[in-house]
This record gives sequence, C-alpha cells and structure tokens, in this order.
Amino acid sequence: MALLSATLTTYNPLPYNPGFSIKNVLSLAQSLPRYSWEFGTSAEAQLELFTPQFSVFGSNPFPIPSLPAARVVALNYASSKVDFGTGYAALSAGTGAAGDPSSLGVSAVMLGKLDGDYTAAAQETVDALLTQIPRWSNGAISHRPDVAELWADFMYMVPPFLAYYGADTQNASILLQSYTQCQLYRQVLQPSGGGAWMHIIGPQNQDTGLWSTGNGWAAAGMTRVLATFLKSPFAQQLNGSAQAQAVEGLTGYIKEILDGAMSSPVSFGLLRNYLNDTSGDGQAFPEISGSTLLASVVYRMAVLRPDVFSSSNSSSSSNSSSSSNSSSSSNSSSSPNSTYISWADNIRAVLGAYDASGNPHITKTGIATPAVNPLNWHDTTPYTKGSPEGQNFVVLMYAAWRDCVYAEVCRNPLAASGSGGTTTTGSATAGAATTTKTGNSRRRAKKRMHGGLRRALDIFGKISG
Repeated sequence: MALLSATLTTYNPLPYNPGFSIKNVLSLAQSLPRYSWEFGTSAEAQLELFTPQFSVFGSNPFPIPSLPAARVVALNYASSKVDFGTGYAALSAGTGAAGDPSSLGVSAVMLGKLDGDYTAAAQETVDALLTQIPRWSNGAISHRPDVAELWADFMYMVPPFLAYYGADTQNASILLQSYTQCQLYRQVLQPSGGGAWMHIIGPQNQDTGLWSTGNGWAAAGMTRVLATFLKSPFAQQLNGSAQAQAVEGLTGYIKEILDGAMSSPVSFGLLRNYLNDTSGDGQAFPEISGSTLLASVVYRMAVLRPDVFSSSNSSSSSNSSSSSNSSSSSNSSSSPNSTYISWADNIRAVLGAYDASGNPHITKTGIATPAVNPLNWHDTTPYTKGSPEGQNFVVLMYAAWRDCVYAEVCRNPLAASGSGGTTTTGSATAGAATTTKTGNSRRRAKKRMHGGLRRALDIFGKISG
C-alpha cells in the first residue's frame, strides 16, 4: 500500500487549463462546506478529481478496494466530516433533511472496508431510508423526515448511495431500488410536458419552478446511478433485462433534463437560476451552480453513452450558448462532434471569461460567481461570497472534462501546440481546444498524461491480488 500511495502522488489531477485557476476553486471547495450535503458533495468531487479510478466513473470501481483514509484525499476529508448519529442521520447527527446525510454514504462504504463503524452507519442509513422515512403516494422516499416531500436535490444524495451500497453488498433489491426511486421522482417532479424537472413538490416547501441547480442535482445523481449499473459486475448479472432497462431508462431521463436545460434561454452564456423564467421577477439571473453541474453531466454521459451524447448524429433542441448576449462566448466548433459537448465547452469557456459588469466569473481567490444563494434559492441577489456547493460543481465539471479528454471523446486542449506540458491558470482562450491530435502524437500525449495513474493501477492490482 505504501507503493500505491507513493505512485498516486505522481498522478497530476489538474493536467489541463480550463481558462481559470482550478486550484483556487478547489481550495474553496474543500474549505467552505458546513452542512452534510456540502460535505458529501465535496467528498465526491475530490474522489473524482484526485483518485478517479476509485469513483464509479473509473474503469473498474468494483469490487471496492480497501484504502487507508489517510492516503486518499477524498476519504481523509470525508472521515473528518462524518458525525455519527442514528437512523437516517447515522452519518450526520442532527441533520434536518432525511436525504442529505446519504451524500456521505459512498465515502462511508469505502471507509468501511477498513473500519466497521462506517459500515454499520451506512447500513443503518439504508435501513432507515427504506423503512422509516415517509413516502409519497407512488412510493418515492421523502427528502424530509417529518412529511412526504420530494426535492430534486434528493437525487444526488440517496439513489447514488443506494446503488453503490447495493452493488457492494450484492443486494439486488437495494440496487434496483436506486433506479426505482429515480423513476418515482421523475413521475412527480417532471411537468406533464416533459423536459426539466420542478424543484420541490410537497406541503412545506413547494417550488414548482424549474430550478437550474435542482436539475443539476437530479441529472448528476442519475449519472452516478447509471455508472454503477454499467460498471458493477453484480449489476451486469441481474436477472432478466433489469440492468438493460435501468441503463436505457436512466439514459433517457438524463437526456430529457439536458435537452430541457439546453433549450432554455441563456443569459450571458449561463443558464438562468430558474431555467424558463422570463418574467423579470429577479430570479432569472445567470448562475454558475446549475450551469457547471449540468456541464459535468454532459462530459460524463459523453463517455458513458457516446452513442447518445458524443456521436456526430447526437443533437438536441438546444439554442446553445451561441445565442448569448455575452461578449465572451467560446467557438461552437471547439467540440469535435457533439452538440452536447459543444454546449458544455461553452459553459466552461464562459467561466474563464467576464460577466456583464466586467468582473471575472472566477475571481483571483477562486470564488465562482455569480451563484445562487445555496440556502435560499428564491434570493434575487446573486451570491458572490463563494457557494460551497457551487465551488464543488466547478470541480466536478473539471474532473469530468479531464476524463472526457483522457477517453479521447473530448478534444485535447494541448493538441494545438503538441506539448506535453500542463498548466492550471491562464486566460479563457488557453483552455479552448482548437485542433485534434491524430495518430502517434495523440497516443503519446495520452500516454504521458495517464502515466502516473496507470502505474498506480498496476501496482494496486499487484498489491490487492
């Protein structure tokens, strides 16, 4: 394991320049979180960034390895944030939402390979979710512990955890329940016309608006569930066509949300806080949270389902960011072959540019702006102090983009110069891709970038075997 730790340190998690200081964004993504869902989101972002081979987006994430927390950035972080409680709050004592503590569930399962306390807490959380939390009339598990209320946010917290836990314990019922909850939530939160989802349906906090961040939560959560169904050997052995049905169903649900977001009006190159709000009520300002999380989903889906999201025939009803009135919009040709990838590239490029007032979307200290107030989604004042979840969404977008480049689905930003060098700061144009590597030069570039990670995987295989 010491050899694995030493080798992992040679892997550069920030090989490409996205057009802004991702290092500074990351620093705040780690330091700003204060609540359980923020801790869990940051732990997932750090797992995908620093040790992508161990996330569900890695090539072989199952069986889950035994990794000392001190040697894995994400697990070290998560272990310091778990506050053991009971029931649905077994991973975060005193929380107000039934679904939020589950955001730490994947980390708990991984930590549990060497510490039984985390295993017990993960199991207690699952048991409580399935047996103690109120349900909607169709069987959807409530996001709140006292009344049946469905939040789009729930989709990033609970279904990915249930899928991961079910795959690890080889419990088909729990694994399939993760997909069932996605189906049930869609039945309630998706308007009759289809497309993007409403935010909240229920008696306490109802919000029927198409909140950008809520749609990001839902699409990103289902993407993690999809990856689990695709990568888990246990899922692949489910009876009948259960896996295939889940894969096709989830792919369709994710596409519906992305198509809905991409066809919504944009403002200065970003999605609006409420996607379809043109009322002038102040809640339609451009924001980075939903925009970047949905961009991350595009990059992940382009690799998971290239037949749908990265082929030359892929398309949506998007007006893309090219219709933006922003003075800084990336060239739509920056994507090699996909309307979806081009849309995500536009979002990423806008983050490296300036807002309507001439202020950088990513400040010198790494604050991503403007964000929606993470504790008041109806706040009409753009949040500029640093949103804990918004910062992590930018990290998730970066990690997904990097992995899309590694998979040779997205364009390599180093292709223009043919250099194997890397940078993580600079202007928006520095991160834009202009040409595609081909032949031996492309393979050599990929080999250089993957070197540390491949050596880590080779050594880990020898150790665990």
